[in-house]
Amino acid sequence: MAALKELKARIASVQSTLKITSAMKMVSSAKLHRVQASMEALAEFERRYSEIVAALCSDPDVITASPLATGHQEKNHATIIAFSSDSSLCGSFNANVIRHLAQTVGTLQAEGFREVTVYPIGEKIAQSTAKAAYGSCMDYRHLAGKHSYNGIVPLADLLMEDYLAGKTDMVCTVYNHFFSMGHQSPETEQLLPFNDESLANAGRESANDYILEPGADGLLETLLPYSIRTRLYRTLLDSITAENAARMIAMQTATDNAQELIDELSLEYNKRRQQAITNELADITQGNS
Repeated sequence: MAALKELKARIASVQSTLKITSAMKMVSSAKLHRVQASMEALAEFERRYSEIVAALCSDPDVITASPLATGHQEKNHATIIAFSSDSSLCGSFNANVIRHLAQTVGTLQAEGFREVTVYPIGEKIAQSTAKAAYGSCMDYRHLAGKHSYNGIVPLADLLMEDYLAGKTDMVCTVYNHFFSMGHQSPETEQLLPFNDESLANAGRESANDYILEPGADGLLETLLPYSIRTRLYRTLLDSITAENAARMIAMQTATDNAQELIDELSLEYNKRRQQAITNELADITQGNS
């Protein structure tokens, strides 16, 4: 009987776990659809915005004349904005981006950057950054849990100020890109100096028949900072979308495994219970004979 009680207690424990994983899957699904809708809308805005910039600044020389799009000759300092989640239970999501961050730091050092500073966004990448003893700034680690455009703007403005002042010579992002529900992979994207081949190509193809007031240089000086802020915010939304997709898949897998374990334990419980009843009947029959 002790074995039956243990099996029954284990079944109850797994059933409790199944309820938790199932609930977490539904929460992740709701968050995924909400953030994904915001990300897709922002991606469309960014595409149209780039088309406007390309149309206004159809001369490639105008684009490369912006200090935000001009590379520095020195390679002293690089800055990485690394995105992760605040919590775990999302499969290999955080492990992948942590490993990719280490590879990116190594690549930048091999390219000649003597100093690399990491701005972690998300508790998991912040903990990993501290453990790896990278030079870091922890002021924006909370943005993964409280994401908003207004929250990301101060960071984007700080990065642009540092780049213009020569405090950093390159800014790039490291994050998990959302390809589909079952596919999220780490990516590295250069943020500064501003470099958009699609924008440059569209600019070359645009008919240069606009009269601009103020001139293209003045417009670009205003438009590029907004583009960089939008890119950084889009990257944040992309990372959060990938996180919720990864958590949803992980919780679905955990729920399926829990259900499979419950079925196996229930079968074992019924077999042992049937055997116990058979043994009791045999004892009763032998006692009466």
